[in-house]
Amino acid sequence: MSTWIEPDQWYAQLPSFYATTAALITEAVTGRVLLVKPTYRDHWALPGGYLEAGEYPQDGCARELYEELGLHFDVGALLVLDWAPPIGPRPRALISMTFDAGTLPTPAPLRLPADELSAYDFLDPDVAAARLPADVAPRIAAAIEARRTGRAVYLAGMK
Repeated sequence: MSTWIEPDQWYAQLPSFYATTAALITEAVTGRVLLVKPTYRDHWALPGGYLEAGEYPQDGCARELYEELGLHFDVGALLVLDWAPPIGPRPRALISMTFDAGTLPTPAPLRLPADELSAYDFLDPDVAAARLPADVAPRIAAAIEARRTGRAVYLAGMK
C-alpha cells in the first residue's frame, strides 16, 4: 500500500502563515532608531510591511521602504527572526524578519505617503521600544545586538 499523496493535496494540508519585513535604520551620528507612525494603527512601527506572494524577503523590505519613505535602501543582513501565533482577527501565524538597512543622516530626506504614515522620528533605542507593542518591542534591542555581533537573533519564545 502506497502512502503517496498528490502534491496539491500535500501542500493544501500544510500550515500557512503571513510574513512581514521591517528594517533597522539608524541615524548616522547618534545611532537613534527610525520609527514611523502608521495612520491606521495606534502605535508606532519599524518601517516595513507584508510580503507579496512570491516575493523574496529582502526585496519586499526594500519595496516597502521605498513605498513608505521614498528612498532606495540597500537591505542587508537578516538581524531578527520572530514568530507570533494567530491572534484576534489574524487567522494565521506571523513570521517577522527585521533586516539591516543601514544609517541615514539627519535631517533625513524622507517622503511619507500621507494615506499611510503620519510621522517619523529617530529615537533612542529604549524610547523607540516603548512606542512599540509589547510583543514587538524586543526586536529593537535584538536588532541592535545582531548588527553589532553579525549574528541574527531568533526571538520567538525568548521574550
